Amino acid sequence: MYDDDEPRRFSLLTVISLIIAVVALGVAGWTLYKTEFSKTEYDPTQIADAKGKVCGAADVVRRGISINTNLTPAGGPQDITGAQAVAANARISLYDGGQYLLERLDPATPAQLADKVREFANNLLDIGAHATAGVPNDEPAQAKRLTDADAANTTITELCK
Repeated sequence: MYDDDEPRRFSLLTVISLIIAVVALGVAGWTLYKTEFSKTEYDPTQIADAKGKVCGAADVVRRGISINTNLTPAGGPQDITGAQAVAANARISLYDGGQYLLERLDPATPAQLADKVREFANNLLDIGAHATAGVPNDEPAQAKRLTDADAANTTITELCK
C-alpha cells in the first residue's frame, strides 16, 4: 500500500516550488531595482512648466499670507470677535498655503526648487498648527519656524527668477 514513488514526487515538487520561488524573488528584486534607480528624464518644456506652476503657486501663497497676517479687525483693537476672525484667517492662510504648495509640486520640478518648496510648505503647516494651538510668534520654537519659513521663501523667490 505504500508507494515508493511518493517520497520522490514530494521532493521533486519541493524542488520545483523552490525554483519558482527563487525566480519570483529574482524578478521582484530586479523590478524594485529598476524602479528605484531608473531616473525619469524630463524634457526642458516639462521642467519649465513644472517650475512655472510651483513658482506661481508660491506667489499666490505669499500674497495670501501677507494679506491675511496683516489684517486688523474692523472694530479696532477692542473687537474681540473681529480679532479672532483675523487670527483664524491668518492660520488658515498658513495651513492652506502649505497644502496648496505641496499639491502643486510636479515630479519635473527642479530638485533644488522642489526641496525648498517642501521646506517652506512644511514650515507653513507647522506655523499654522502651532498658532492654532495658541503658540505665540515670540515663543522660541515658533520664532525659529517663522525665520526658517522666511529664509526658504527668500530662496524660492530667487530660484523662481
